[in-house]
Amino acid sequence: MKFICSKDELSEAIGYVSKAVSPKSTIPALEGVKVKLNEGSVELTAYNLEMGVRTSIKAETEGTGEFVVSARLFSEFTRRMSGSDITFNISDDLIINISSNATECSFSAMSAEEFPELPKVDSERSFSIKQTVLRSMINQTSYAASINESKPVLTGELFDIENGSFNLVAIDGFRLAIRNEMTDCNENYHFVVPKKTLLELSSLIKDDEDKFCKIFTNDRHIIFELENVFLISRLLEGAFHNYKLSIPSSFKTEVIINKKDFATSLERCSLLIDDKNKSPIRCEIGNGVMKLNCKTAIGKINDVISADVSGETVTIGFNNRLMFEALKAAEGDMVKIRFNGAMKVIEMLPLEGESFIFLIMPIQLKN
Repeated sequence: MKFICSKDELSEAIGYVSKAVSPKSTIPALEGVKVKLNEGSVELTAYNLEMGVRTSIKAETEGTGEFVVSARLFSEFTRRMSGSDITFNISDDLIINISSNATECSFSAMSAEEFPELPKVDSERSFSIKQTVLRSMINQTSYAASINESKPVLTGELFDIENGSFNLVAIDGFRLAIRNEMTDCNENYHFVVPKKTLLELSSLIKDDEDKFCKIFTNDRHIIFELENVFLISRLLEGAFHNYKLSIPSSFKTEVIINKKDFATSLERCSLLIDDKNKSPIRCEIGNGVMKLNCKTAIGKINDVISADVSGETVTIGFNNRLMFEALKAAEGDMVKIRFNGAMKVIEMLPLEGESFIFLIMPIQLKN
């Protein structure tokens, strides 16, 4: 077998599939990349039994077949070759000889017989969404997914699609993040995708407003198709939290505040908080200001931020990190924050509409 291809295109393709290479496995083939020669193209696949990535590039090929190559050697030798094109010669006993300009090297490959097939997914259950929109949805919600493996379903994000409305939802018991977009999907879908899969998907998406991601799913697996890159993942099983019941139906206090001012104040307060010195942020709202104060063994701080306040005055406590991460994920220069008293959930929204809803549990303050 032999193929000639662009070094840059191959290096980029290896970078895509390397996201799904298993760092350590009882099946040696899963620690590598499967290379398949077709007429006029080379297909690359990596699969760690939870997530797989497949892509292909154009190439001049002689012969067909497949083999598995070390992901590290494949990547490093390709990247470090001296020319713009690379020639690969693969012998019958699976010795790979690579040449480019005056550089030549060789190393062993292994049989592809041990490399498992990627799961099949029914192409009839599918819908599409703009890639940049999907990336925005992931980046605005993934921070709230649980890291506690005791309830695996909450380590993923819920895709909740009904009547053309698509909610992407993450929750960890202390906070909840919802990002909404309208789609042209007429079917109803409810499934949970691992957070790790979604973060890898986000990193694969390029800044092209016109490109769409096609999504195929069944009861166990999902495929994200980004033009020539296919990412397949298992779905998480279990009952996801009924998040709609957590969204407040009313509020007693509403604050419109500059996001940067609030974030900067939280960063100042955070200087006094560490693993040994924990304390909630005490927040007093009323008379056109938000007052923040914090006291630990390290020191104390009092801060005042101007805000547009309507409704009842309220004093509430919250975790600085949870509030800061929600604020960081919010779009726009200003945000709307709603309160229902000292011990009810805090709700963060955009100024107009409900494209995102972030909920944060308060912390009871000591007198």
